[in-house]
Amino acid sequence: MTESSSEPKSATPSVIAQHEAMLNALPFSDTRDFDDAARGFLGTIENATVTHPQGRTVWSLAPYGFLAEQEAPPTVNPSLWRQSRLNMHHGLFEVVPGVYQVRGLDIANMTLIEGDSGVIVVDTLTSIEGARAALDLYFRHRGKRPVAAVIFTHTHTDHWGGARGVLEEDALATSRVPIIAPNLFMEHAVSENIIAGPAMLRRAQYQFGPFLAKGARGQVDCGLGKSMAAGSVALLRPTDLIIATGERRVIDGVEFEFQMAPNSEAPAEMHFFVPRYKLLNLAENCTHNFHNLLPFRGADVRDALAWSKYLGEALLLWDGKAEAMCGQHHWPVWGRDRIGTMIRQQRDLYKFAHDQTIRLMNHGLTAAEIAETIQLPKSLEAAWHGRGYYGHIRHNVKAIYQKYLGWYDANPVNLDPLPPVESGRKYVEYMGGADAILARARTDFDKGEFRFVAQALGHLVFAEPDNQAARALLADTLEQLGYAAESATWRNAYLFGAQELRQGMPKVSARPAMPRETLAALRTSQLWDVLGIRLNGPKAEGKHIVLNWRFSDTGETFVLNLENSALTYTEGVQADGADASFTLARSTLDEVIAKQISFPEAVAAGRIKLSGNPMRLAELMGLMDEFPRMFEIVEPKRAGVV
Repeated sequence: MTESSSEPKSATPSVIAQHEAMLNALPFSDTRDFDDAARGFLGTIENATVTHPQGRTVWSLAPYGFLAEQEAPPTVNPSLWRQSRLNMHHGLFEVVPGVYQVRGLDIANMTLIEGDSGVIVVDTLTSIEGARAALDLYFRHRGKRPVAAVIFTHTHTDHWGGARGVLEEDALATSRVPIIAPNLFMEHAVSENIIAGPAMLRRAQYQFGPFLAKGARGQVDCGLGKSMAAGSVALLRPTDLIIATGERRVIDGVEFEFQMAPNSEAPAEMHFFVPRYKLLNLAENCTHNFHNLLPFRGADVRDALAWSKYLGEALLLWDGKAEAMCGQHHWPVWGRDRIGTMIRQQRDLYKFAHDQTIRLMNHGLTAAEIAETIQLPKSLEAAWHGRGYYGHIRHNVKAIYQKYLGWYDANPVNLDPLPPVESGRKYVEYMGGADAILARARTDFDKGEFRFVAQALGHLVFAEPDNQAARALLADTLEQLGYAAESATWRNAYLFGAQELRQGMPKVSARPAMPRETLAALRTSQLWDVLGIRLNGPKAEGKHIVLNWRFSDTGETFVLNLENSALTYTEGVQADGADASFTLARSTLDEVIAKQISFPEAVAAGRIKLSGNPMRLAELMGLMDEFPRMFEIVEPKRAGVV
């Protein structure tokens, strides 16, 4: 039977051979991780299914039932298959008496630490719905008790997005429940998730594969967990910041010792030790895989050297004291010796990647050459928790190179190359045309030379985006690269690229308004920063607009100034001769941005007082871009950007 050109294909013999080699190379007989992932199980929700109040499924592991098979199919790397099966454990688990985790209801974990009268919630998952379901599951098995505090270990959405689901209205209104986070949490949460959010969310589709079908020829995992939840998200502002390593807090009678770990897995991140429970939590810096130093979605490049040093410092602070170690992904580790061994191996994993990249860089190798050359030592290669399911040595070394030397490899040939469409056309011309490229590509495809076939066909697709033969063969090629990948993120990227070449971009609904809770958490200056990145510079050419703002509830004053096609602001002043002046509550501005009320409606209701020419504000807002939810990645942009 011939396989449809638009559907996923079978694995080729060369990919199957790679899988066989991996089965023979890695210690698959070591099953301790499976024992640890199941240890302490108390109960769960059927298929880990979480629903929105209106009935929409926010999260479910039901589509992953195919992972019940122990043996990997030919279309999935066997090492990744093992990790994918480990990430299927879900429910409430006891780490030690008094400490519990909800795992498998999101890509991240919720850790629950019992105090004298309540429970301390560490990280609140991605969605409000998931957080509520996780807390309810805990209550079901441990009894209902008040939330005594919330701790955010770091700035990524899957660790704070659901906070609204564990805090009642009165707790938010009175701030009686502390929200504890690392220093500069809000600054980095905003810059990573809001400023660059539109582009990052589109790129994240390639990293996490949410639009891929779940299955042996589709999405199987993300390395850190299954996928990202699809529920409601709101950012809450912390009420207490941990500033320095060595700080302590007593929360509901329980002492916490904190260690700062900035610019590691997140720009603001921290670890903690709980002496009462002999529990160490290293957040997301010591997980059961080699983590990302630069995720495909985009982020600041992470500091591998600092990351390694933080793990070394954690050993200095707590080695031999902790009897259980849990993180905010994956499953815990028990026993002082095993904990120490894992931390040392993780410490050395990041240090090796850093030092050897720099060594080879200083010998003159480029990022691509380093990725092709570097090889982990056997002691780390054989450690399951060092495998590249989420990050991978081949792209992490490129991130290290970028951190030190940037994107440019110093070869002037690469200083100002033609963009993809123009260079694609020239490559096709130089290579003898589309038919010649396709003929050679089919021959190399049959040889299993998928990496270069993808490069060559990529040029052809950018030169001739409607060439269906080129699109089909490139899709088949990316698919085989995905089947071979040990890294879940590589697999998702390859397979989603193949799917978009075959079927086009997924149809998605319009971008929703930013939640009011998130807006309320932002400082006013951060709102102006978000507005500034939407300004269309060419449209603003030659315009000069000055607007005064006064916020009655916060006492803040600002001047917004459009000049030289840049939107700037000054805090604490008002401009003489401004085009218009506005006085309103900051909460009213939040409602307007959240589209709960329009600006004219707020003026008519007397909630905004104005003077001058208010149409100058309308003129400014007319210069703002609306960012699309989708844009082309594996083919040329169909619409121009001005």
